[in-house]
Amino acid sequence: MKPSIKKSASFKFSTTIIIMIITALVSGLTAGIIVYTSYNKSTGIKYNVVNNDAALRQFLEVYSSVTEGYYEDINKTEMLEAAIDGMLKYLDERYTSYLNTSQTNQLNDSLKGEYEGIGVAIIDHKIIEVFNDSPASKSGILVGDIIKSINGLDVTDYSTEEVVKKIQRSMGSNMSLSILRDGKELSFEISTTKLYVPAISYKVIDNTSIGYIRVASFSSTVSNQVDDALKVLDSDNVSSLIIDLRINAGGYLDAAEKVASLFLEKGKTIYSLETKKNKTIVKDKTDRSTKYPIVVIVDENTASAAEILAAALKESYGATIVGVKSYGKGKVQQVVSLIDGSMAKYTTGKWYTPNGENIDGIGITPDYTVRLDIEKDQDGKIINVNDTQLMKAIEILK
Repeated sequence: MKPSIKKSASFKFSTTIIIMIITALVSGLTAGIIVYTSYNKSTGIKYNVVNNDAALRQFLEVYSSVTEGYYEDINKTEMLEAAIDGMLKYLDERYTSYLNTSQTNQLNDSLKGEYEGIGVAIIDHKIIEVFNDSPASKSGILVGDIIKSINGLDVTDYSTEEVVKKIQRSMGSNMSLSILRDGKELSFEISTTKLYVPAISYKVIDNTSIGYIRVASFSSTVSNQVDDALKVLDSDNVSSLIIDLRINAGGYLDAAEKVASLFLEKGKTIYSLETKKNKTIVKDKTDRSTKYPIVVIVDENTASAAEILAAALKESYGATIVGVKSYGKGKVQQVVSLIDGSMAKYTTGKWYTPNGENIDGIGITPDYTVRLDIEKDQDGKIINVNDTQLMKAIEILK
């Protein structure tokens, strides 16, 4: 299945920036996350490990004594969750934490790169984006349509989250959707299907030969999506490229590596990784590369895997960086998936730019520092964004 990638003549940068800002406010769980591709799975503990670990035996003795002798009933699951959380908090490291089942599911959904759905983005019942080649686009759903009912159930008073959940509950079957469009009520029969989470959008900047790709996250499918976008842009004869990494909180480590490999020459350094055992230099091993000038846009929410790509393009490709200083996440996490569906996330090492810099707590300083021109009303609500960062990127490439 081809990735669903947005390419539209009506693509509005100011609207996109506002949506990006809104998204940043609700994506705290994955902010600054960078993880290995394969999760560690809980495989159980061998008896000899327990028997030879005095500290672990002591913990089990206390657990057994408390669960047997405490004067009130105990929720063992909650007590052990608190124990794991406390153990990770002891490490006093900002990226090391315990994620309960709900938080784990949210993280997995954000990183797996695919989902069951109809292919739309929704805010307050209004459809703000319809993804290409999706059931929604094939059925005639349009941006601006307002969802009124789902399978005959009026969802007018439902929250956005509740509307999304109602759609998800209809997965694998046909769904009846009632839509308000220009004051008229329309009905659609739509089936859900497996779709790529659209991690990117792209276009050719109007009246130029400059390509533009916005990368929203480093999910497991993002390199395929960027690859397809580059092929289309190349067919449009672009002579230069803007890569927009604003409000990109990161994702999979190898996803950033694969995207970087689409641009760098074989043998160029992407990053290096230092653990307590060794330091490994990761280089481009592919024959794929590009030659045109690249400008990368970053902001204070560009983090971890996004910073890896930005640094690799700057130092190993010669790209120019525009925007404001990035988040500064120079560490890598591994996760342990527990049998109850929860997860322990802990830091395993530091990553370094091709020039050997660790940016943790520092960030990447742009070649051109440019701040967004954001207009707000008297209540502080964003009403317009003058994308000065994008305009500077276009100016440089022109």
